[in-house]
Amino acid sequence: MPATFATHDVFNQSPPFEGRNLFSDDAALREAVVREGAEGMSRPLTEFGGKVGSAEAFERGRLANEFPPRLKTFDSRGERLDVVEFHPAYHECMTLSMAEGLHCAPWQHLAADPLNRLASGGKRAAGATVARSAGCYLAAQMEAGHCCPITMTNAAVATLRLEPTLARVWLPKILSRSYDKSFRPMSEKSSVTIGMGMTEKQGGTDVRANTTRAEPVGAGGAGGEYLLTGHKWFMSAPMCDAFLVLAQAKAGLSCFLMPRFLPDGSVNPIRFQRLKDKLGNRSNASSEVEFAGAHAWLIGEEGRGVPAIIEMVTWTRLDCAVSSAGMMRLAVANAVHHCRHRQAFQKRLIDQPLMTAVLADMALDVEAATALSFRLARAFEHPDDPQESAWRRLMTPVTKYWVCKTAPALVYEAMECLGGNGYVEEGLAARLYREVPVNAIWEGSGNVMALDVLRVLQKEPDVAAQLIDGLGDAAEDNRHLKAHLARVQALLGDARTLDFNGRALIEGLALAAAGALLGEHAPPDVGDAFLASRLGGGFRQSYGQGLARADVKAIVARALPT
Repeated sequence: MPATFATHDVFNQSPPFEGRNLFSDDAALREAVVREGAEGMSRPLTEFGGKVGSAEAFERGRLANEFPPRLKTFDSRGERLDVVEFHPAYHECMTLSMAEGLHCAPWQHLAADPLNRLASGGKRAAGATVARSAGCYLAAQMEAGHCCPITMTNAAVATLRLEPTLARVWLPKILSRSYDKSFRPMSEKSSVTIGMGMTEKQGGTDVRANTTRAEPVGAGGAGGEYLLTGHKWFMSAPMCDAFLVLAQAKAGLSCFLMPRFLPDGSVNPIRFQRLKDKLGNRSNASSEVEFAGAHAWLIGEEGRGVPAIIEMVTWTRLDCAVSSAGMMRLAVANAVHHCRHRQAFQKRLIDQPLMTAVLADMALDVEAATALSFRLARAFEHPDDPQESAWRRLMTPVTKYWVCKTAPALVYEAMECLGGNGYVEEGLAARLYREVPVNAIWEGSGNVMALDVLRVLQKEPDVAAQLIDGLGDAAEDNRHLKAHLARVQALLGDARTLDFNGRALIEGLALAAAGALLGEHAPPDVGDAFLASRLGGGFRQSYGQGLARADVKAIVARALPT
């Protein structure tokens, strides 16, 4: 435009949040990786953090969401296709994450000798789960939707190992770090991904209400072939190479592996009806599907479908917490970045006391979410350690509940820090805000997590006592934590907890664990402020309260290097 007609100069706008190393910038993440046992992976994580924080990576994430997947049900002749097409940016995200091993790293020890290691359990490399969780935390900031098949493929191994005859066939392709997007039989591919289908229209969370029928081909039984007829209301990532599904066999609800192609190379009759039109998670396809006599192979025994699929679900819940923590981190880092460049009322926003308090308050929850998620990842490292196993059983639903419930409110507040610039689709904030609710819903909503905690406490009452005793050591030096633990113990002893206080208990356990972790490991500015505001403060419904005595500038400075 000629200078004569220029209406204004563009100034006082923050530059895009990009071209940063998402690992190096994140003190809480770096410290958690070292503390929880993956110190040796700091160098590759630094390299990966640079890749996913680049301008190219964020543009990749934008494109994958701007151009969502499309279902092609039929070809030009009317023949069934049942394939889903994705934008190239989605495939680029998958290529990067699979090259990093985010779909398989905790199981890499099975590659050397799958026959013996499947039987003996093998020995996982030290820090493998923690390092993989750090990679997922970072990848979710680049683009969260593609993390769904990454998560499910990793988690599926836990269930597949229950049926060695199937695991020995599929594991070598799962453990490959290439990405093969082609629609071909597994035997012709360099790698595979695994999806999942559990819920049906009439049941949702109540999978025992499923009506999909499974009829054996021949004798049936463990590892045997069945024909499945029925539907799934939600089946995620429909272009995966196989799915773990639930169906009713003669002995009850059972778990099956259902491949896209049959051993003879023909396409399994898995009929996709439509893709879900979702609030967020737009880059990832979720489908409604019908099984028209689809072939599947039984995992374990008939009637043991829920225990089998829970092995997978537990791993996916870890990833829900980790990726939500990662998105919380990105939202706050983006807000701090903006406030350092934007001026209002003759001051940078970062120097306005009210704004600094809001940013610091959000940063405390990011620290807590990161600490809880990576403490949980360490528990997955040591399945044979009774103490770690107890933490995993109780704290998986606790951590998933609190982190995933905290994320939407925090991401909204971070979006508000950007004002109108946060509300429009060109930036990161709006996409993040649409994305974060999914993890609170997927793999068990809030009430389901509360019920899972109560179920653990009913079956294993000593688990809670173990946890409280361990946290009690940290509480000796902090009156807020000590008083909070007394309130949690009162809830544990209240007969009404089962019916009315499940959410209060799960939140109480989460805050107690987070407070103990931050009090012991975070800088005093962070730990003291979290304990005082979350455990010792009064009722509040928004950020920026209860930090009058905290060093909010120090907390914000830790959140993002200048």
